[in-house]
Amino acid sequence: MEHALDELARILRTPQTTLRERYGAIVLRLVESLATGLAIGIGFAIVHALAG
Repeated sequence: MEHALDELARILRTPQTTLRERYGAIVLRLVESLATGLAIGIGFAIVHALAG
């Protein structure tokens, strides 16, 4: 019984990781890649429109 309570106390003391901490870097990298691709695509479209 004492071992179970010690285990429970250990679990409650450890900081819980949130989804933002766990997947934040991956999501940020995906958004960065999407924004870069969008900017390049818009640049090509503008150049293509100006070139005729």
